[in-house]
Amino acid sequence: RTVRVWLKRDSGQYWPSIYHAMPSPCSCMSFNPETRRLSIGLDNGTISEFILSEDYNKMTLVKSYQAHQSRVIMILFVLEMEWVLSTGQDKHFTWHCSESGQRLGGYRTSAGACGLQFDVETRHVFVGDHSGQVTILKLEQESCSLVTTFKGHTGGVTALCWDPIQRVLFSGSSDHSIIMWDIGGRKGTAIELQGHNDKVQSLSYAHHTRQLISCGADGGIVVWNMDVERQETPEWLDSDSCQKCDQPFFWNFKQMWDSKKIGLRQHHCRKCGKAVCGKCSSKRSSIPLMGFEFEVRVCDTCHDSITEEERAPTATFHDSKHNIVHVHFDATRGWLLTSGTDKVIKLWDMTPVVS
Repeated sequence: RTVRVWLKRDSGQYWPSIYHAMPSPCSCMSFNPETRRLSIGLDNGTISEFILSEDYNKMTLVKSYQAHQSRVIMILFVLEMEWVLSTGQDKHFTWHCSESGQRLGGYRTSAGACGLQFDVETRHVFVGDHSGQVTILKLEQESCSLVTTFKGHTGGVTALCWDPIQRVLFSGSSDHSIIMWDIGGRKGTAIELQGHNDKVQSLSYAHHTRQLISCGADGGIVVWNMDVERQETPEWLDSDSCQKCDQPFFWNFKQMWDSKKIGLRQHHCRKCGKAVCGKCSSKRSSIPLMGFEFEVRVCDTCHDSITEEERAPTATFHDSKHNIVHVHFDATRGWLLTSGTDKVIKLWDMTPVVS
């Protein structure tokens, strides 16, 4: 139930300067360096706002909002609008005026939301929830309207990251994947990135280098180069027989009877999307431009067509050596902060790889 502010001492070590006890366990926070405003979400649904002193040795409670009926999951403070956006376990997205403390509006999502991003220019808010859906809302001063929803994950959305320059939204999920949604281009393209062996916990974006940083529960930190021409993964095709050798699959009883052959198990080539049998897809290959940094199943024809240049990785992999639960990236200094289930906070210098 405590909030701590850590300051770097002359020795180079970080030591806590403030130890503040809260009335309920803390679930999330948002800090604005310009105003030194610290917004803290609690398990009881309250958001408490503090102002930190210039020397960071004192925090003063300014106001509290009863924003949700249960645990606050995410908070976003928007200085330009003077809004506090939040999501909670009560399946509600709400926003408050940070000056008056007044509730301006709310929207009920289909499930508990874990991802929250806001675009200042268009006043669009992006909300990702446990059902795997991303909802786009248009916010006015005291009302909101539904713009659209889209779904591409087989698991719940765990993280969102918005690039206001390229107008691209990244979503991470418990299905271990990341999807890049082209919002501004209105092309409807969705690029998939596969680089984690467990759920994606956080996403950060370095705008100046066009690099995406993803962190997962597997302890992996992956730095993706988004300044390359990526390709959409093809839709999986349906067929009753292998689209390479025409052998029937095990549910195709008629063809099995006619050809007097035992049906085979169906697979799919990740490059062309064709339904193939195991014999015709006996090889594996990475396809980085399609987001497959690990080796995946491809048909023998596609395997022969992939060049060594096309197999060149577009991401770098780093081991944090702890199960990451929260991340903050400081793009100006190139520092990445990770906190894990081991109750350890680690500070990383990412400039050797994010440059």
